[in-house]
Amino acid sequence: MGHRGEKAPLLLLLLLFASCHGRIVKVPAGPLIRVEGTKVAIPCNVSQYDGPSEQNFDWEFSTNPTQDNKFLHVVSTWDPTFMSQEYEDRVNRKEITLKRNSNDAVELVIHSIRPTDQGMYRCTTPSTDAVFWGNYNAKVEVKVIADGLTVSGSKGRSMSTRNLSEGDPFQLPCSASTNSSEHTHLHVSWEFKNDLAWQEILSLTHEGKFQPGPEYNERYIIGEVRLDAMANDVYRLSVSQALPTDEGAYRCRVSEWVKGADGSWQKIQEKSADVANVVVQPTALGVFITSTNVSVTERDSLDLTCNFTTDRSGIFQTKVTWYFSESPDGTMGEAQVLLSADRDSVISDSTLIGLSHVDRSSYHLLVRDVGIEDSGYYFCQAALWVPQHNGTWHKIAERTSVPVSVEVLALEPSYNVFLNASKMPKYSEDPTELECKITEAQNTEANVRFTVSWYYRLPTRSDEVVKDELLATMDADWTLVVGDRSKQRAQNGEIIFFKPTVNTFRLRIQWTSEGDKGNYYCVISSWSRQRNNSWIRIKDVASMPVSILWSTQDYALTVEAVKLKPFFMAGHTFEMTCKVSSQNIKTPRYSVLITAEKLLNDQSNPNGTTRIISLNQDSVVRREDWTDQDRVDGVVLEKVQENEFRYRMYQTQISDAGLYRCVVTAWSPGGGGMWREAVNGLSNPIQIDFQISGPVFNVSVHSDSPTVYRGELVTLDCIITIEGTPLNPDDMSFNVSWFALRSFTMDKDSVFLASFSRKGIVTLARRNGSSDVSLERISSLEFRLRVHGCEDQDFGNHYCLVTPWVRSVAGVWQQEPEIRSKPVLVTVKMDVLNAFKYPLLIGIGLATFIGLLSCLIGYCSSRWCCKKEVQETRRERRRLMSMEMD
Repeated sequence: MGHRGEKAPLLLLLLLFASCHGRIVKVPAGPLIRVEGTKVAIPCNVSQYDGPSEQNFDWEFSTNPTQDNKFLHVVSTWDPTFMSQEYEDRVNRKEITLKRNSNDAVELVIHSIRPTDQGMYRCTTPSTDAVFWGNYNAKVEVKVIADGLTVSGSKGRSMSTRNLSEGDPFQLPCSASTNSSEHTHLHVSWEFKNDLAWQEILSLTHEGKFQPGPEYNERYIIGEVRLDAMANDVYRLSVSQALPTDEGAYRCRVSEWVKGADGSWQKIQEKSADVANVVVQPTALGVFITSTNVSVTERDSLDLTCNFTTDRSGIFQTKVTWYFSESPDGTMGEAQVLLSADRDSVISDSTLIGLSHVDRSSYHLLVRDVGIEDSGYYFCQAALWVPQHNGTWHKIAERTSVPVSVEVLALEPSYNVFLNASKMPKYSEDPTELECKITEAQNTEANVRFTVSWYYRLPTRSDEVVKDELLATMDADWTLVVGDRSKQRAQNGEIIFFKPTVNTFRLRIQWTSEGDKGNYYCVISSWSRQRNNSWIRIKDVASMPVSILWSTQDYALTVEAVKLKPFFMAGHTFEMTCKVSSQNIKTPRYSVLITAEKLLNDQSNPNGTTRIISLNQDSVVRREDWTDQDRVDGVVLEKVQENEFRYRMYQTQISDAGLYRCVVTAWSPGGGGMWREAVNGLSNPIQIDFQISGPVFNVSVHSDSPTVYRGELVTLDCIITIEGTPLNPDDMSFNVSWFALRSFTMDKDSVFLASFSRKGIVTLARRNGSSDVSLERISSLEFRLRVHGCEDQDFGNHYCLVTPWVRSVAGVWQQEPEIRSKPVLVTVKMDVLNAFKYPLLIGIGLATFIGLLSCLIGYCSSRWCCKKEVQETRRERRRLMSMEMD
């Protein structure tokens, strides 16, 4: 009972699922009304099915829709022998075919339906579903009615030819009727063909709506094309004015429509009749201007005449419009309308332009007081308008003349341009001034304005191409536009452009440089004011070039270094002077730099030359690479005279030995109070040398156990030994630094570990790991480095760097050269037993615990959860065995 109770809801659920997802076969809602002799296509599709995606279809037919069991086989998609005897001949002749549109949709096509084809059609799909559920066939009724549609042209005559003139109205009739037994509607369309495909003019749809074709939409809106439903089933096409494009063949196409069972309209048949062939004779209209190319002097008048000819007789009126364009190929949209005369000879108003009607075919244009902006192309356009029967006017022809070129010759003023250098430089940084003047000016009345453009030309050889650069130019409103070459200098005030008088323009260079050498010339432009208060440039006159050159000599600079004390000892003051002399430099100033080439090895500057101290041209002192913190103020550079400088170095050290020079730069005044570098000079070297006689220091690194395990301690001793004269421990001190290279070889960069200064200050590097270092002084000549809790990153070659300091007899501490020890390789190993001891014990413990827990869970499950079910299973097995024995 319990099992049956569980199966009932499942079965109900399956039935509900099948009812929602069973196979569905659909055909159109009937009845389908079709006309005898037309092509009929009945679609059928299936959905929500199982099995292969491509489904098969069977079509059957019955003349009596009420008797479902008397169906004849028509055609099938999968069985060629499916059709009944009555349909074999028609199917073989392809009169009845089956068209597959997709895997789940087909169409039964009857190419010429007969009255005997009226009846019920059934579409059936064989089952491919796992569960038989849904509908596997669908039926639709087809009614066949007689052809009662008639379509003809005017009184049934054949297509006639209509000869028209452009602008004439014409009307074309079409007779269309039907005597169908069903309630049908007619769709009447007028179509036109002109050596191309048929295009729709205007239609009266089966829903009683007018629908113009795309090419006739505008003409339909303004009423030029109409379709009128007249008496006696006549549908008349009316065109108010014939255009040349209306020439061609016209036909009337009528289709019959019926409303289906689902409320949608269905077209059941269609017929057409050729009505007329229309020939349109275009109106001849010629438009031309009597003048050809015309030249007019500025301020004179321009006379042009537009004539037109036409073969149009009767009543018509003309509209004439004059246009102006700057180019001969300009479109009508780009052209400017000057004046126009409408059909009633009303002329638009203008002060300087007049239009007069000379006779019926001539119009005269007069432009007074022409200017340069009136130069261009003039053309006229004429349009013919004829009256219509409803009292309106229609344009039947429109033509445009060939444009006429009109050139307005400007009244050019006569003038000359003279350029001279009012100030010529003798040296670099001297000022230069050029004056451009207008001379012998004539015909320069009040409406003429002058502007200037300045140009620079680089001096070139006669065979080279001359290249001019624009310095500055003026617009018609005297706005200055500076060129790229002089823009920055003009903003800084180094180049000035100004106009002192009406006919004079000046260019001033405040500080002339070598790059300013070359040829300069100016161009004076004359501008004429137009009627609209705009300015047009009419003439350019250039001056003769003026050369800006001066004799120059190469700069010369001599620097001499002198050692003031011929001999001194370490700890004393070193002193030297630098004397400078120059030639061909205007009011020079000097900047001095003291450099040294150390004889001993300098770790901070291994490449050689060191910049010590400098003094610029404004007497500002700056320490360059002097980094000795114990002697911050140990060097001094001062200016003794305008061309003499003194350098002092206090408390000299052994490490100061080397060659010392003065590097001098001569500066000359530049533009805007700035200084310009002229030339550089280098003095002779002054040598500082000390007679070194004293102890020799050596350094070595020792470790009792350089190979350790992780977490252990490694100890490194830096041992200093002395050869030669022994020293008192109080007269010597050491800077000790420890470094490591993380490699077996010495090809990587050193890593700083720790340092111990001679004053007892310990400095430790920041470390990323858990290991730590400590540094201590064991004795006066021995320093110890300890690495606590070694890690893998502590591996590498370790060495120490020692800088000895020795106190001289005079009590001055002297720095000795740095000494580097040989490296000792520190290796860090891993203790495999200790590394895996604790993880192994933890793994064994967890495995033992999980095994015991699994056994306990299995025992409890077999004891209390499965005992009854096992016993019933055993009794059932014994009962089955006894039945087999019976």
